[in-house]
Amino acid sequence: GVPRADRWTDEILALVGLTAQAESYTRQLSGGMKRRLLLAKALVHRPRILVLDEPTAGVDIALREMLWTNVRRLNERGMTVILTTHYLEEAQDMCDEIAIINYGQVVAHDSTTRLLGRTESKTLVIDPGDWTGDLPALPDGVTAQRRPDRMLALSYAPTRMQADQIVDRLRAAGVPMLDLQTEQPDLEDVFRQLTG
Repeated sequence: GVPRADRWTDEILALVGLTAQAESYTRQLSGGMKRRLLLAKALVHRPRILVLDEPTAGVDIALREMLWTNVRRLNERGMTVILTTHYLEEAQDMCDEIAIINYGQVVAHDSTTRLLGRTESKTLVIDPGDWTGDLPALPDGVTAQRRPDRMLALSYAPTRMQADQIVDRLRAAGVPMLDLQTEQPDLEDVFRQLTG
């Protein structure tokens, strides 16, 4: 039902990586190519809203990357994309807004940035090398654990203290620090917090 003047078949085929298969029959396509074709069919009428339900379930890495690159392009052109996924890292990377559903109930709906800001925790990860001594007394609100890889993980609330306060305490106690980094909470942490 799309008028010939409004068709963008070649562009769609290029977008989903099927230009070389333009003259092929559907039954000749691989499973991954059939998934690309489904996306192409959804784009034929230039929808303002595109709903993708678990689009990367069971697809290889190359197809996943190609899909996300093209979905970003469509979004930049003004298309709203609604995505359902169990891959939280994809949702975090791709979405401006996220709704978290638990047993059929929406338990959170906010911008990705605000959702990630809900967790009151950051982790300072320190590589003490071969050091196996006892940690000094830490400021209130700091929890510490030794990870299986011997790294020290110190969790704290960034609104109540800064990482340098913890580092200064460890340095004063003679704890070696070969390397250190901070870990930010991710969407998986928020999901766990909201759904228990």
